[in-house]
Amino acid sequence: MSALEKSMHLGRLPSRPPLPGSGGSQSGAKMRMGPGRKRDFSPVPWSQYFESMEDVEVENETGKDTFRVYKSGSEGPVLLLLHGGGHSALSWAVFTAAIISRVQCRIVALDLRSHETGFHHVGQADIKLLTSSDPSTSASQSASITGVSHCAQLDLGILKEVLASSLYKCETKVKNPEDLSAETMAKDVGNVVEAMYGDLPPPIMLIGHSMGGAIAVHTASSNLVPSLLGLCMIDVVEGTAMDALNSMQNFLRGRPKTFKSLENAIEWSVKSGQIRNLESARVSMVGQVKQCEGITSPEGSKSIVEGIIEEEEEDEEGSESISKRKKEDDMETKKDHPYTWRIELAKTEKYWDGWFRGLSNLFLSCPIPKLLLLAGVDRLDKDLTIGQMQGKFQMQVLPQCGHAVHEDAPDKVAEAVATFLIRHRFAEPIGGFQCVFPGC
Repeated sequence: MSALEKSMHLGRLPSRPPLPGSGGSQSGAKMRMGPGRKRDFSPVPWSQYFESMEDVEVENETGKDTFRVYKSGSEGPVLLLLHGGGHSALSWAVFTAAIISRVQCRIVALDLRSHETGFHHVGQADIKLLTSSDPSTSASQSASITGVSHCAQLDLGILKEVLASSLYKCETKVKNPEDLSAETMAKDVGNVVEAMYGDLPPPIMLIGHSMGGAIAVHTASSNLVPSLLGLCMIDVVEGTAMDALNSMQNFLRGRPKTFKSLENAIEWSVKSGQIRNLESARVSMVGQVKQCEGITSPEGSKSIVEGIIEEEEEDEEGSESISKRKKEDDMETKKDHPYTWRIELAKTEKYWDGWFRGLSNLFLSCPIPKLLLLAGVDRLDKDLTIGQMQGKFQMQVLPQCGHAVHEDAPDKVAEAVATFLIRHRFAEPIGGFQCVFPGC
């Protein structure tokens, strides 16, 4: 059994308390952790970690696509960050704050395709309402929020839930969101770079986690970023990834399908060990979930029920009433648990092989400085082991992390990336940062 498979099976074990000291602020929470201790699982806005956000339009054969990016920094090389499958650009939030404080660089965290949503973006003025603890916030203030009408009649808790949902939904919209092939997503990355910087892009380093790491390698090997100066993969290795695919569907079936609230989703991510850093979970997890469809209007509910009834027609007498009760139970569940996963990863299975097969050789063949960050040395496959012994890339193991290395230990990952940039003279240190060169 590979290390990644073990990690997946461990994630299905009964809940355990999060690691002590993981995450940032832990005041005013929803769950007691021992006598007198509480933890805060409320969502945190992206603006606490990124300086700006914009939607980048790119043109291709099928028309125009839009990709949301989060940005920070104004000088130095661009670190183009690609998230893992089912995650979003917000998974890089805490890492962004950490790396910006160590070296001069610019951050562009990209939401990859298949992150469509109909929610409106909430402006900076509205964010204050989310973080405000002043009970005197007036209904007239609430009523001015973009995309929300008749807010004066909403309970404050519901209003915050609606705003948080709107705030975190990414606005990446493409013509064919079902196409998640490595080739298509690599082209997306190249198109975004071209749309943002034109024919003279600044020096760019690609950094990707899991699936995003695979897409970064495919992008680099296809020469889709002309100014590419470096490449970093985080906890993705062809051998262990291919082995783990056999267990992936069982892992996905073991996850909860719905959540009562954003806070409930954040709490689950930390207690299950999916994200071991509470600070990161509070900003990142909301990019992984969305509001269930069909619970906001009678028409929507009716269409879902009718669709399920049509699929479950049976010949036996009385089956119609049984089916109807099942639909009603399903709708009640959605009302009680209005949040579900944004990406149905199980439906992307046909692309998994293309993401990872041949990845190690592609990575080794890229003629640029390379960095591989792993949660355990046992994740290395044969090709990468030989390549590492031949000095073809720099590797660093960050123990006591889960698969989401950059979320569990953002400071350590930032330190490793900063040291890599300074070692190759790609960036200048700031804030008195001192390089710590790893042994491997």
